[in-house]
Amino acid sequence: MNPTPCYLNTWKRFVHEGLLDRSRLDKRVMESWHRCKQANVNPYLDKGQSLLEKELFSVQKKKYSLFLKAALPYLNKISQQLKESDMMALLIDADGYVLSLTGSQRTLVEAKKINFMEGARWTEADVGTNAIGTALVIGEAVAINGTEHFSVASHHWSCSAAPIRDADGTIIGVIDISCIADQRHPFMLGMASTVAYAIEREIQVQQKRKEMELISLCLQQVEADEPYVVCNEKKQIVLASKPIRDRFSDWYGMDVELLMDDTFVTRDKQIIQSEQDGKLLGMSFSLEEAAKSNITVSFAQFPGESGTSTAFQQTLSELKRAAQTDANVYIWGETGTGKELAARAIHLASERHKGPFIAVNCGAIPESLLESELFGYTEGAFTGAKRHGAKGKFEQAHKGTLFLDEIGEIPYAMQVALLRVIEERKVVPLGGTHEIPLDIRIITATHRNMNELLREGKIREDLYYRLHVYPINIPPLRERKEDIVALYRYYQKKHQWNATFPESFFRKLEAYHWPGNIRELFNLFEHIRVLFPKGGWIGESQYTAVLETMDQKKQKLPPVECTEIPKELTFRERIQKQTVIEALHKTKGHVSEAARSAGVPRSTFYKWMRKYKLS
Repeated sequence: MNPTPCYLNTWKRFVHEGLLDRSRLDKRVMESWHRCKQANVNPYLDKGQSLLEKELFSVQKKKYSLFLKAALPYLNKISQQLKESDMMALLIDADGYVLSLTGSQRTLVEAKKINFMEGARWTEADVGTNAIGTALVIGEAVAINGTEHFSVASHHWSCSAAPIRDADGTIIGVIDISCIADQRHPFMLGMASTVAYAIEREIQVQQKRKEMELISLCLQQVEADEPYVVCNEKKQIVLASKPIRDRFSDWYGMDVELLMDDTFVTRDKQIIQSEQDGKLLGMSFSLEEAAKSNITVSFAQFPGESGTSTAFQQTLSELKRAAQTDANVYIWGETGTGKELAARAIHLASERHKGPFIAVNCGAIPESLLESELFGYTEGAFTGAKRHGAKGKFEQAHKGTLFLDEIGEIPYAMQVALLRVIEERKVVPLGGTHEIPLDIRIITATHRNMNELLREGKIREDLYYRLHVYPINIPPLRERKEDIVALYRYYQKKHQWNATFPESFFRKLEAYHWPGNIRELFNLFEHIRVLFPKGGWIGESQYTAVLETMDQKKQKLPPVECTEIPKELTFRERIQKQTVIEALHKTKGHVSEAARSAGVPRSTFYKWMRKYKLS
C-alpha cells in the first residue's frame, strides 16, 4: 500500500525555509511540525536522546504499575500477530517513556538502532512529530508515516498510536503499533485504537475492584452515627456515613477537601492498604463538627472560604489575623466581591462577636441625611425628627462593629466630624450637648483603592491614616476561578438545594470573566434555583437553555429591520470567547489541544475562533 502523500521535499522546505504546502500534509501533522519548530526540536536527530538508567526505569515502571498490569495481557494477546506481520507494539506512559514492547525480532532490532526501546522517551519535545508524542499532545489516536515524522530518526518508520485514559478521562499512557514504512499495514491505527479501548475497560474494572475492596474494609466504621468518609488515592469520596450523606447529596466523588471548610475538622486519618498485595487503596477520615469556640468557624460566613486559590487563601489569612486585634481595618475590592461578608466574618471571629454588627452603605444615603444616620439626633433637632430622637449607627454599634461601606462617598466637609468620633470614641447626636462614649471597632471599605482616593483629594489625609491601619484586598472572582465549585457548595448548603451539575457546567463558569464577581455568580445560581427548585440532575441542555434565557432577558434586542450586529456579547458568547482565549493560552496556540481542553469538537472551536476574530 502506498504511504500517505508526504514528500521528502515538503519536509526539507519546511525545515530549511519554514514554508509549508498545506495541500500535502494532514492538518494534525502540520500543527505538530509548527510546534516542533517553535520548540527548536532538532529535525536531524538520528535516534532518541533521552534514556532512563536502570534504577530510574524501575521507578518509572512502579509509578505506572496499574497501567502496566492492565495493559500487558493485551500486548501479549497480539504478540503473535505482530511477529507474523513484522510489526511491534509498545506501551508508553503519560510521561512518554517506553515501558514495554513486543513483536517481530527483526523489527525490534531495527527499532533499537534509533533507541526506540524500553526506557526511551518518545515525546514531541524529544524527537519531534511522532505517533506517540503527538497522541499525547492532542489526546487522539493518530498515524504518522515516513517523512511525516519531524526528525530523520523515524523517516523510515510508520507508526500508529492511541491514548489510554483512566476512569476520570486522564491520559495515563499510549499504545503504539509500528513497523518499517514500506511494510505499513492499513489496519494499524484501528488495531491500536481497539487495544487502547480494551485496556481502558480493564483499567476501569481494576479501579472498581480496588474501590470495592476499599469500601468493604471500611463498612463497619461507616455504620456509626458519626461524620466519616472514605476516599480513594485521588482523595475522591467513595463511602460516607449518614451525617455526610444527609448533608451532601452529591457526596460520591466529591473532593474530601471540600468538607474541610470549617464545617468539619479531622479527628483521625487512616491509610488503608490492600489485604491482597499491601498496596495503597485510599484513606479514611473520622470527622467532627468544628468547635463553635474555634475562631475559624466564623469564617464559614464568608462564601468560598474552603476555596483553594492562592489569592483567596492569602485574603483569608489576613482576615483571620485582623480578627485577633481591634485595629481599624480597611477592605477594598471590586463591587460584588463580598466586602461586607468579609467584614462580618472578621466581626464574628473577633472578641466582639456577641455584640452588634452594623453595616452602613455611605454611598446609598443622601448627603443631607448621612450625618443624622451616623451620629443620631435628639428630639426637635430638625423638622420631621422623631419625638424621642434616634440613635445613630455609631451608637447602635456600641460593644460591636461598625462597617462603613463606600467610605469614599462621605462628603469632604463631614470627614472632620467622622475623624473626631473615630479618634475620641465619643459621639454627640445632632441637636444634643452631651457626649456619648463608644466602645466600637470600625471597618471601612470601598470599591477603589484608598490610596487613589487620597491622591484625588476625595479623602482627608488625617482620616486616611486613621482608617488605613490594616488594609485587606478581596480578589475579584476572575482571579480565583478555581473557587467557583466551593462557592457553589456554600450556596447549595445555605439554601438546602439538592441540585447537581456535570463538570462541564463549572468549566463553562470558569471560562467566564465575571465582571459582577460573586454577586453575579450567586445571581446565576438563584436564577437556576427558581427554575429547578427541587434540584436534581441539571444536564448540559438544561443549563445551556437557562444561560441563553438569561441573555435574552438582559438584552434589548434591536428591531427586526436593524442589520447592525450588537457590540455587546451575550453571556453565552462571553463564555465561549473566554473559553477560546484561555484554551489557546494554556496550550500555547495549539488548536487541536485547545479544542480538547475546551471540551468541544475542533470544527466548533475553529468556528468560535473566526466568530470572535481570534484566528
